Amino acid sequence: MVILTGLFLVGWVAVAVLGTMAYFRGEQSKPIHDRNWRSESFEQLSEAVTCTKIDFETRVPAYSGLDAYSSSLLPDA
Repeated sequence: MVILTGLFLVGWVAVAVLGTMAYFRGEQSKPIHDRNWRSESFEQLSEAVTCTKIDFETRVPAYSGLDAYSSSLLPDA
C-alpha cells in the first residue's frame, strides 16, 4: 500500500509540474492584450517556471488594429 501511495504522489507531482509548465509555455506564445503587454510579475513567474525567456517577436499584441468593432468580416445584425 505504501508503494502505491508513493507512486500516486510522484505521479501527481509530475502531472502538476508538467501542467504548470505547459500552461506558462502556452501563455508565453499567445497574443496578449495591450494592458498586459509588460506585466513584470507574469514575466518573472513564467521565466522561473519554464526556465526560458519570453520571445516578444513571436508574442504579438492581441486586437492590434482589428477587433469586433473595426472588423469588416462580421455581418451587420
